[in-house]
Amino acid sequence: MSETNTSIQIVMPKLAESVVTATVAKWLKQPGDFVEEYEPICEMITDKVTAELPSTATGTLKEILVEEGDTVEVGTVLCMLVDEAAGSTPAVADSSKQDVQSSTSTATTKSDVASVTTKQDSAMKKRYSPAVRKLADEHDIDLSLVTGTGMGGRVTRKDVKQYIASGASSASIPRRREEIIQAAPEAMASPTVEPTQVQSVVQSPTEHHGEVIDGQYEVPIHPIRRIIAERMKQSVTEIPHAWTMVEVDVTNLVQLRSKHKQTFLEKEGVPLSYLAFVMKALVQATKKYPMLNATWSEESIKVNKDVHISLAVGTDDTVSVPVVKHADRKNIAGLSHDIYELTMKARSNKLSPSDVQGGTITLNNTGSFGAIMSQPIITYPQAANVTFESIVKRPVVIDDMIAIRHMVNVCLSLDHRILDGVICGKFLQEIKHQLESYDVNTNIF
Repeated sequence: MSETNTSIQIVMPKLAESVVTATVAKWLKQPGDFVEEYEPICEMITDKVTAELPSTATGTLKEILVEEGDTVEVGTVLCMLVDEAAGSTPAVADSSKQDVQSSTSTATTKSDVASVTTKQDSAMKKRYSPAVRKLADEHDIDLSLVTGTGMGGRVTRKDVKQYIASGASSASIPRRREEIIQAAPEAMASPTVEPTQVQSVVQSPTEHHGEVIDGQYEVPIHPIRRIIAERMKQSVTEIPHAWTMVEVDVTNLVQLRSKHKQTFLEKEGVPLSYLAFVMKALVQATKKYPMLNATWSEESIKVNKDVHISLAVGTDDTVSVPVVKHADRKNIAGLSHDIYELTMKARSNKLSPSDVQGGTITLNNTGSFGAIMSQPIITYPQAANVTFESIVKRPVVIDDMIAIRHMVNVCLSLDHRILDGVICGKFLQEIKHQLESYDVNTNIF
């Protein structure tokens, strides 16, 4: 941020080490609006995440210099603010002008201004600055329970601190858990959450746009979809993909989860996900066969010591890939917490750049929408993408007898520059062994 006279420049910051450009997805403020420091001013899309950009100063938005959909480099001036000390906001100025008009006109205008102000305040009350969100997350606080004293009723850091000091935050934890318990459908406790409606900035491909010509209509390519297309093209162009699969009997795992899922939800406040068990098995297999946790460079193959699992979270229109950091240091309960929290952040468009960086291997779950076999594209520049499919009951032969068991396919897309069939076969067999070794006595903590 730089200041000239009373004007303040809001520039495109460096959101992450590897991010040099970003696209303005949506302006949350318009010229004439008052903006507080740290208040979200626009939504930015990078190749890693969509995030709200907070204002670095307090003032009135004077001019927007970058249009929605434009891609800019770090350091580009996005908009101009006017220091609040330089004059009153347009709303105050309009109010003073109306004082010299007739009483009827004044009453009408004030009513209109009040109506608009009320609508703006209502819309902004649920927008929280990154600093407020971070503080609330640290203390497990439901921000909807905090009374805001900021502009338009917004919650400030001071409000959160006062809420913590009052002791009310401890009472909000069981309430939030109760809400999760009542609202969590079966899909929440399955491998991952069912896809929900995508964030409003992404147009649905089924939404009608423009005139139908020759039986077709056009859907504009949103920046998120363009970035996904570029990344997928890069992956399949540079990485020679290969694919393999194993079939796993998870009957004991189904029984284990059924035994603990309700008490776990009541105690921990998050669903006990199948995906946590799969992630634990993936970690064990990766430790045994670390080449699956590697990346290719022209000079060497770089093997990652730590296991950071990229978790593919999809909606109807887009995919986010938040990362469970240090998955190799966590138990099943801890992994369930991370999976739930990252999934909810992804679906509510609250992922930060740090949430999506550093992944070393990807875990994908197509079982949430009933798929039984898939061949995913590898997350560049990783070496492998493991996919957990839908658990289905099937007749299988055990000791020359037919039995009904819960079966699942685990698929693997691999970089054939780094990996070959033998090591990948052993890797999948280790995942199979880990998943089939679960029983009702397995400790999840």
